[in-house]
Amino acid sequence: MTDDGSGTGDGDASAILIPLHEARRERLDQPVRFDRRELDQILRLYGRMVAANEWRDYAIDHLTDRAVFSVFRRASEVPLFQIVKDPKLARKQGAFAVIAAGGRILKRGQELGRVLGIFDGKLKLVEA
Repeated sequence: MTDDGSGTGDGDASAILIPLHEARRERLDQPVRFDRRELDQILRLYGRMVAANEWRDYAIDHLTDRAVFSVFRRASEVPLFQIVKDPKLARKQGAFAVIAAGGRILKRGQELGRVLGIFDGKLKLVEA
């Protein structure tokens, strides 16, 4: 009995060929998502802000071109802030951004930790 090291016993059955263009198309059809490390950083910040009684609710949207973590003071309002991951902007302005309620970009960058650093100071909502 010989062992070819594949563990299947049949050398031809272990090889499955997938054309590269099909693999790319399948990957492009999937929505953009936050990975586990990114979501951990965001939820850690969310927990601190909930404990400080600043934020109360959130929503996560996985769209075809970007992923959005929206933060709410109350569930029935527009989001106070949106943390956005847009991979198309990764080489230009940075894939991550924090956007205020009015649509103004507060901070943008390559690293999520630095972008979330905008919340380390005292950031308060001002009623007009």
